[in-house]
Amino acid sequence: MSPLHNLHLITSDGFPDYALLDSGLGRKLERFGKIVVDRPEPQALWQPKRGKSEWAKANAVFSASGEDDEKGKWRIDKPVPDAWPVRLALPRSPKSDNAKGGTHGVTMLCKLAGLWHLGLFPEQEPHWRWMLDHLASVKGETPRVLNLFGYTGAASLLAAEAGAEVTHVDASKKAIQWGKENQEASKLGAAKIRWLLDDAAKFAARDVRRGKTYHMIIVDPPKFGRGPEGEIWDLFQNLPALLGDLAKLLAPQNAAMVLTIYAIRASSLAFDQLMRERLNGRKGEFDSGELAIRSEAGPLVPTSLFVRWKQNA
Repeated sequence: MSPLHNLHLITSDGFPDYALLDSGLGRKLERFGKIVVDRPEPQALWQPKRGKSEWAKANAVFSASGEDDEKGKWRIDKPVPDAWPVRLALPRSPKSDNAKGGTHGVTMLCKLAGLWHLGLFPEQEPHWRWMLDHLASVKGETPRVLNLFGYTGAASLLAAEAGAEVTHVDASKKAIQWGKENQEASKLGAAKIRWLLDDAAKFAARDVRRGKTYHMIIVDPPKFGRGPEGEIWDLFQNLPALLGDLAKLLAPQNAAMVLTIYAIRASSLAFDQLMRERLNGRKGEFDSGELAIRSEAGPLVPTSLFVRWKQNA
């Protein structure tokens, strides 16, 4: 197991259908496809670089409540469809048998669906690339992917489009349905994806008893949440046991796992050390740090913590 070195900052500049246009004064201005939105971003402590006239071009503005940035409502200033497509097009890995095929591509349907989330976390793009690169290295069998807390399925769809068998687990019926809509929009009806409405911890424990294994495990837990039957999820209380089960679900060969934490007040160092403890005895390389997205106007906006582990070749 590799020793702990300096924590790593991974940045994304977006992709053709997404751009962080500006940020500052607790807000961020973004373009999702053809729609521009103005949303809260508490960590954008600096002054915006673009003028008010640029910010005024937003189609929709989310006004947060005073108590919780994720509670509030959208103000529609310019027409916004009920749902609109955002294309994820990522280059194929050089390791892929279809490397000359150009890109991996899926379509996500974005919506102003109550909260300020739109159904897509664009800053995850570096992790998607990392996942696809690893899946391309799995030879001799079909890669198996487990996506826990999978939300609307960007990672699941990209993995399936790359030829993997995907198990997608989320506790939200709405998110599962949204993911299926994204699968249809991506024209991946024949892709091997199981969309499961379930509690992530209970599912992982059952899969351990079943003797299942996966070549790639994606874990993106909320700080707090509830399962479909009212199960309580608390990141700091429940993550250690979950990671213990996930360590048992990693395939004997060609295995990798990525953990993303949006409870930014925590430290990536803490989660790095937890992952190392739970994967003790598995030889591999760890990469831990912080994920950020760069705005066209300059500043980096921090978004989440991460720990990635990949088995040594």
